[in-house]
Amino acid sequence: MATNAAFVIVGASLAGAKAAQTLREENFDGPVVLLGEESEHPYERPPLSKGYLLGKDERDTVYVHPAQWYPEHDVDLRLGATVTAIDPAGHEVTLADGSRIGYEKLLLTTGSSPRRLTVPGADLEAVHYLRRLADSDRIKESFASATRIVVIGAGWIGLETAAAARAAGVEVTVLEMAELPLLRVLGREVSQIFADLHTEHGVDLRFGVQVAEITGADGRANGVMLADGSRIDADAVIVGVGITPNTQLADAAGLEVDNGIRVDAHLRTSHPDIYAAGDVANAFHPLLGKHIRVEHWANAVNQPHVAAKAMLGQDVAYDRVPYFFTDQYDLGMEYTGYVEPGGYDQVVFRGRTDTREFIAFWLAEGRVLAGMNVNVWDVTDPIRDLVTSRRPVDAKRLADSDVPLAHLLGRPDTTA
Repeated sequence: MATNAAFVIVGASLAGAKAAQTLREENFDGPVVLLGEESEHPYERPPLSKGYLLGKDERDTVYVHPAQWYPEHDVDLRLGATVTAIDPAGHEVTLADGSRIGYEKLLLTTGSSPRRLTVPGADLEAVHYLRRLADSDRIKESFASATRIVVIGAGWIGLETAAAARAAGVEVTVLEMAELPLLRVLGREVSQIFADLHTEHGVDLRFGVQVAEITGADGRANGVMLADGSRIDADAVIVGVGITPNTQLADAAGLEVDNGIRVDAHLRTSHPDIYAAGDVANAFHPLLGKHIRVEHWANAVNQPHVAAKAMLGQDVAYDRVPYFFTDQYDLGMEYTGYVEPGGYDQVVFRGRTDTREFIAFWLAEGRVLAGMNVNVWDVTDPIRDLVTSRRPVDAKRLADSDVPLAHLLGRPDTTA
């Protein structure tokens, strides 16, 4: 490959920065251009609803690399640069200022955007969404001045922001259309544990409700009206009702799009010189035998390594088991594996759910699909091995804390 062949990355995100890093680590010495809409250099998103929002982490800790890393590694980082079009045939991208950049290979790490409420009052001041660093700053400021907030949506973002608000001494009401928080993700058996956790910490959880309007005065939100006519006062409203992959560029360029940019196990799109990674990629997973799109930090960290190597012509595939984590109050959790809503037939608990020190396993036909360790540490490797083995396990032994997880796979290791 010619040394002057540019590799262009659209999306100066965690995924974009990790891809640029891998290209340099793999000794690619051609131009690397990293384009981002924001004015901030690439940062990680988990702290925005966790340590940074809680005030435990300093601002500098959220960045993927120090600002000087990019010029030191000859990465042409362009901030405030919005890409408006991709020309696959001409191997060019067009920017909002009309300029064009040619590429040999192109990687799309365009991420996702929060789903917006469409009810009356949704555009009032003090209605917050959490996706960018500036969003976290605004929400943190609202905690300092608010007495009560309403969180719409009991997913991960909603629950983590609720926990951060309670830590700041703010009264919190969480509104959710489903019967329990995280119901589609965790199922009824485990969702109840998170409902109990937040109730114990003083959160007013309201399930099976529908938001009709965000009320306001003088252009600022002051409450939420429900479909049943009841109203909840609030000094601020935080909306966490899911995200939508940013596929507009790919769609307009004629790439295959289906719940994200559809890519193969090498993270290659329907065009051989264009790749995608992170939230926006609906990737074929060799272990699962299907396309999945995972909206978690681990994908943004790990997929770019594969994408960058594949762009360099290496024979690599992304087959890592999905992983994510959360911290809420005194509960720390890691989840390893993949389960579609309703795609399991049994949940097995190991440990004590009453003290929230346990591992939950989701099984189908005796095979472990996923495991979630709550306040139990150093077990992600054996959980991952159980998931990737695809072998049936004995549910009684799986539930028995005296049986090391490694023994369930016939291994002598007794450490987990």
